[in-house]
Amino acid sequence: MPPQTPSSAPERPLLGTMKRFLPYLWPKDSPGLRIRIVIALLLVVCSKLVQVYGAPFALQGAIDRMASGSRDGVWLVAALVTGYAAARLGGVLFDNLRNAVFERVGQDATRRLASDVFRHLHQLSLRFHLERRTGAITKVVERGTKSIDTMLYFLLFNIAPTILELALVVGIFATRFGWWLVAGTLTMVVVYIAFTRWVTDWRAKLREQMNNLDTGAVAHAVDSLLNFETVKYFNAEGRESARYDKAVSDYADAAVTSENSLAWLNIGQALITNLMMAAGLALVVFGWAAGKFTPGDVVLVSTLLAQLFRPLDLLGMVYRTIRQGVIDMAAMFDLIDTDAEVKDAPGAPPLVVGKGHVRFEDVHFGYEPSREILKGIDLDIPPGATVAVVGPSGAGKSTLARLMYRFYDLTGGRITIDGQDISQVQQATLRAAIGIVPQDTVLFNDTIGYNIAYGREGAGPEEVASAARGAAIAGFIQSLPEGFDTRVGERGLKLSGGEKQRVAIARTLVKNPPILILDEATSALDSRTEADIQATLEAIEHGRTTIVIAHRLSTVVHADRIIVLEAGRVAEQGTHAELLRKGGLYADMWARQAQEREEGEEVAAE
Repeated sequence: MPPQTPSSAPERPLLGTMKRFLPYLWPKDSPGLRIRIVIALLLVVCSKLVQVYGAPFALQGAIDRMASGSRDGVWLVAALVTGYAAARLGGVLFDNLRNAVFERVGQDATRRLASDVFRHLHQLSLRFHLERRTGAITKVVERGTKSIDTMLYFLLFNIAPTILELALVVGIFATRFGWWLVAGTLTMVVVYIAFTRWVTDWRAKLREQMNNLDTGAVAHAVDSLLNFETVKYFNAEGRESARYDKAVSDYADAAVTSENSLAWLNIGQALITNLMMAAGLALVVFGWAAGKFTPGDVVLVSTLLAQLFRPLDLLGMVYRTIRQGVIDMAAMFDLIDTDAEVKDAPGAPPLVVGKGHVRFEDVHFGYEPSREILKGIDLDIPPGATVAVVGPSGAGKSTLARLMYRFYDLTGGRITIDGQDISQVQQATLRAAIGIVPQDTVLFNDTIGYNIAYGREGAGPEEVASAARGAAIAGFIQSLPEGFDTRVGERGLKLSGGEKQRVAIARTLVKNPPILILDEATSALDSRTEADIQATLEAIEHGRTTIVIAHRLSTVVHADRIIVLEAGRVAEQGTHAELLRKGGLYADMWARQAQEREEGEEVAAE
């Protein structure tokens, strides 16, 4: 007996998952696909009729005539065995035509499901993506989308045809051999299904554990490779390899247990079907001895049972596949059911930006309810002005940029653009009106041209080239052998920090937003590169409402107004000169950074 292995994984609702799955099987907006399904089902019926009534009866007739001892009907016998072969060919023909007709349905269902999941993942909040591993999510989506095609195929072309074939066989047994053979066949089917379900449910728990370990191993591998440089910095190759080997070893142990459990299922299924075969043939043999049945009847029963056992043998695999598909799809539907934290208000209008007047009115916010980051921020950023936000680490500077994009909803107060509360307008139009040059520029593993054009859908080559000139990177791109078609590598690692920042600036220029956020856009660069890019940034600020979030105060002395944050509150505000005269927090930060610059220059001179 198989051991009862407990599983910590939650039981997946079979009927609930199947209900979610059915719309992909019968799409409302695709009558052509529905017609394909109907044609495929008709081909299934034709195949079963030929296999049940054609081949077995033709072979039975041939055997009975041969057993009679007469050689007169040799041509009839030849015709019968030819008909037997033709019926077998017809079954294969109908099955393959069915597959060809249905293939488009399966592929379209997979496409629809994959698109729905991908679209929903992009609608989820930033918090969700920060708390989940990308490798684990992609593995769940991959397994879930692959399972739908398999489940469609097995539901329509294994379970339904098996039920039809069982009904046809039972009807033949009832009319020709009596109810004892019918009762035996039905009992065998019920016992077979019950045994298969019992063992398969046990194996499904093992399989789900194995999937969890597989997902963990892949997630760790992706995470480790994405942080390749960090691994090198800390000489941790051996440590990472050991962790990965442990994850893979745990998966291998679970896989061995799962595969070994398959022996229990195969042995039990073979025992049930062969006991039925022996009992059924013995019943016909005794009937033949009593003069009730012919030798051909033995062949008929043997052929019908063998044909019935074949889909039943597959039924075990089908049930396992469907059960596994339910597990995979349920995990993916869990992603689809994950509620978006930030949603458009019902009937939200689009944001209309006129002058670009931004206001923060008594803004309160915390990533966790117990820890408030912003504690009543009031900011007034006039149209076309450049306002800098500075302060110590953890003061809430970068949080302002995330709230402007509405990656999170406020816990108190409101943010307005030209008097419109950003929580009451469409998110898409809000984000279309804001451009950002982030501190850590992450590029797609594509060409420089693609990454610049990403700023606005449909941007043409001339716009891309103009943006590159505006970001002072056109000369560098022209010096490359492949120009704008040069690939930047994973996350843009083939480019230097300054080059990546200029690509980010060019991307924002292509977008051409009325409101601009510079989130510590030069903090990761050396002083010379910073000075070059700072000049470019100041050039693109003109004519836009600009919020500059900075750590280095030397980069914001040109700002129309400087806001100093401390512990989530506005500590000071004014121009650079005004804040220095106050002698407060800003002046203290300026003096400290000036001293650090002087010490750095002295060290460099030595």
